[in-house]
Amino acid sequence: MGIQVRPATAERFDDVATMLGPKNPTSSVCWCLSHRVDSRTNRELVGPARGEYVRELTGRPVAPGVLAYDDGEVVGWAAVAPRAELPFERSRKIPHVDDLPVWSLWCVRVRPGHRGKGIAHALVRGAVDYAAAMGAPAVEGYPADNDGRRVDTTMAFVGTRKLFEAAGFTKAADTDAVAGGFPRVLMRRALP
Repeated sequence: MGIQVRPATAERFDDVATMLGPKNPTSSVCWCLSHRVDSRTNRELVGPARGEYVRELTGRPVAPGVLAYDDGEVVGWAAVAPRAELPFERSRKIPHVDDLPVWSLWCVRVRPGHRGKGIAHALVRGAVDYAAAMGAPAVEGYPADNDGRRVDTTMAFVGTRKLFEAAGFTKAADTDAVAGGFPRVLMRRALP
């Protein structure tokens, strides 16, 4: 069967929870919300409220991201959404290249024990395919420009320039953002 990438819909919420949720249900882990909602909402969503917010997102017409499956087991997540709906829209560190209503791809996560199998590459391609199917004219990512050096695992969710280049993205701009001590670049891929 190999790696399959599917939208994170309500029917797949349990798999979203496997990828993003805490072992302790009362913990206030990210749930991939820290770059999806404004800082006030992010602070106000604590414990189980974070998971419930993501559950609601999976029920919307546009899924909050995509999931990767390896022979039916969920092994990865990528967050992708219209930039206009995200804090990136107002970011002072991540510039706008133009007025195109682009989508942002800002989080790529592969479960421990499944890394090194090409899942991150499949997630980026799957996120691009999903955005294209939803009518996006282009997708942007804001990965670390690490020049092949190791990125700390806690900051690796932003991806690397090489990962995005392998999926057909090209550098569109520098940013004032940093991840894991590396500058982040704005990578873009136009869609047909």
